[in-house]
Amino acid sequence: MVQPINALVIMGVCGCGKSSVSDALCARSGATAIEGDAFHPAENIRKMSAGIPLSDDDRADWLNRLSDELRQAVAAGQRPVLTCSALKLRYRERLRAAVPGVGFVFLELTPEVAARRVADRPGHFMPATLIDSQFDALEPPLGEPLTLVLDATGDVEQLAETASRWWLDHTPR
Repeated sequence: MVQPINALVIMGVCGCGKSSVSDALCARSGATAIEGDAFHPAENIRKMSAGIPLSDDDRADWLNRLSDELRQAVAAGQRPVLTCSALKLRYRERLRAAVPGVGFVFLELTPEVAARRVADRPGHFMPATLIDSQFDALEPPLGEPLTLVLDATGDVEQLAETASRWWLDHTPR
């Protein structure tokens, strides 16, 4: 029997396309988008804007808020799609503890592609200088349960379609 997925987290380093894939996935599936960056406290945004990587302590309250958002959305009968870097296993485990049956879509790409994308992204607080720290912190979710790994250089609509089909395959009928 396939384990059901109640919510999705679109994860990966900055510049991998989390928001774009989430938007396309929600548009095609009627899911509810939760933009993880919107829940960063002002101090985290200030640090990142200044090119200072976040520590585990900096991320703790943010992850708690995201866990609460996911839990509330599922309790309200929504099908949430959260964008969250979820770089470390312990971050993903915190989200899994909050919402049993959460699935992860890992948008994988190289540091070079991430740096190019972030440099070309106007108006975002995350500078390209933090790319290396993101890859240093990344513990790829390879082999973790309910995890789909996708090549982030693919077409956004195709990535959303693949993620949508995978989620549907894990939805009780």
